Amino acid sequence: MDKSIGENPGHAATYYAASARDKRIRPSLEGELNADICIIGAGFTGISAALQLAETGYSVIVLEADRIGFGASGRNGGQIVNGYSRDLDTIAKRYGPDRAARLGEMSLEGGMIIRERVAKYGIECDLVDGGFFAAFTDKQVREMGEVRATWQKHGHDGLEMVSGSEVSQYVKADRYVGGMIDRLGGHIQPLDLVLGEAAAVESLGGRIFENSKVIELDTGAQPYVRTEHGMVRAKFVLVCGNAYMNGLAPKITEKMMPVSSQVMATEPLDAKLIEELLPANYCVEDANYVLDYYRRTADNRLLYGGGIGYGGQDPANLTGVIRPNMLKTFPQLKDVKIDYAWSGNFALTLTRIPHIGKLSDTVYFSHGDSGHGVTTTHLLGKILGEALNGQMSRFDVWSSLTAYPFPGGRMFRVPLTALGAWWYGLRDKLGV
Repeated sequence: MDKSIGENPGHAATYYAASARDKRIRPSLEGELNADICIIGAGFTGISAALQLAETGYSVIVLEADRIGFGASGRNGGQIVNGYSRDLDTIAKRYGPDRAARLGEMSLEGGMIIRERVAKYGIECDLVDGGFFAAFTDKQVREMGEVRATWQKHGHDGLEMVSGSEVSQYVKADRYVGGMIDRLGGHIQPLDLVLGEAAAVESLGGRIFENSKVIELDTGAQPYVRTEHGMVRAKFVLVCGNAYMNGLAPKITEKMMPVSSQVMATEPLDAKLIEELLPANYCVEDANYVLDYYRRTADNRLLYGGGIGYGGQDPANLTGVIRPNMLKTFPQLKDVKIDYAWSGNFALTLTRIPHIGKLSDTVYFSHGDSGHGVTTTHLLGKILGEALNGQMSRFDVWSSLTAYPFPGGRMFRVPLTALGAWWYGLRDKLGV
């Protein structure tokens, strides 16, 4: 694997930033520019939309406050998990069967978009197929079976149930009583993916400016976006900042909460050991409400994530939060060194369904993928691009899903949400 582990200024000190294939720093915006579309945020949503629009022939400028993939897009677990943070049965009960059917039609598309772009643009991002959902209890196994039946109604035949005796084909751990595999799941180096997609945007004439924080957004008939040293005038603006909005567009941020998740990466392990722990090289996530997720990296590290911090607060000791959970799963790693530990924020909505819509006739937005961002950001970025090209049908489905502010306002939304998570976590521990 042709990678150089090293410094990557402007990024958090993650394994992804250190091992990224492309460490180029793009220039900051200076002066006044014009474009068909200006996009705020160079994460998966913004870059996915930019690529969709650039492929269609639009002139595109992307403004990023820090570095491409600085937020959740470059810090997540790197897992391609199909679907949404709420299952299709819940969506049907909340929004009706017709809209659930439409979302079901799109539910595999995010992963397909990733694979298509990796192939089309030759993006090197360590793509591996296959995902395993691990169950601690018979109740969780039954619930997975119900999810599988629902998915099959929507045309997803890639899910297979796994018995307790078969678990060791996917993960060598004694904690699980069964589970389910998704052959259309998978894993990637996420920062390499978004950087590869950004390079594809640039190859089509799009321009990306880093270290260009937006300080003013005009939503009028001729919108403009202002940074400290420059301005972009455009026909349309897309707001794709997710959990890193920094006070921009309060009408969006009041309906989402930044939530931190913690990840760590071990030192490179002996190839025989890592293959014994994860023999199929599938990514794994468990079925608890506050779940653990882990996978192999291309250089034989174990990347292990979990934990949650409502409001985006980071724990004082990242390794101290995650390592005990890793050792519950793999006690044989007790002497293994942890090379990297980091945290990153994702945007959570009250409904756990992404919030997509308009601030005006010229300013569109998408955020709040609620922990399922790798696939849904690619889907929704594409849908934003379609909408600006006059194809509104899929955008209209998503924008019709009502979003609500968190109860308790800014002061109480964190403790109330944390209380709910504690309750569901207690139910997981009790197996009810």
